[in-house]
Amino acid sequence: MSTVIEDGGRTNIYAKEPPMYIDENSIPHNEKAERLNGRLAMLGVIAAIGSYAVTGQLIPGVW
Repeated sequence: MSTVIEDGGRTNIYAKEPPMYIDENSIPHNEKAERLNGRLAMLGVIAAIGSYAVTGQLIPGVW
């Protein structure tokens, strides 16, 4: 634990924090999110084309 003495003579005790580290080899979260978003968008386009090919409607029962 780490102790700090303030100007008024009071002591504050802080818990020891674990050291921070950055994993250099991993893909950042935003790149993973963008990749997933793109893949789901492609899946949606393929589903819309398949739905239109089978039923003749973009969203069956709505349009």
